[in-house]
Amino acid sequence: MVQVDEFDLKILGALQDDGRLTNQQLADLVGLSASQCSRRRMRLEAEKVIAGYHADLERGALGFNLIAFIHITLATHSPDNAKKFRALVNRVDDIQEAYSLTGDADYLLKAVLRDLKSLSDIVNNVLIPHQSVAHVRSSIVLDRLKESMKLPLKALG
Repeated sequence: MVQVDEFDLKILGALQDDGRLTNQQLADLVGLSASQCSRRRMRLEAEKVIAGYHADLERGALGFNLIAFIHITLATHSPDNAKKFRALVNRVDDIQEAYSLTGDADYLLKAVLRDLKSLSDIVNNVLIPHQSVAHVRSSIVLDRLKESMKLPLKALG
């Protein structure tokens, strides 16, 4: 684990809110000079605490109106089968997140799709026919109560 101090946490918190902040804007927010903020930011980037920057796209504005969670059970539990399934998941752009789980399902996928037909296509034409998959169960999101990519930095302070 990388060691961070109070100023690093302030910098990280500010960048979680707005990754486009300049070093001067960051300095004004955290109480350091722009050059100190720049050095700290570069260190945090080099240590991979800051993994990258991205634009946060509004899915609805682009017509991605459906979120589905898809539970997958593998046909067999072998390293080769798991590898084939992982390769499949990485090929499908509609799948935003994929998790290996304990419990009833082996994997949980989060897919962002345009409509129900897109969900049907991914389930019936991509997942079910794949040799590694035994069972597929999907749930459609009715309402999103919270979405955040922010880490709970207060727990480090």
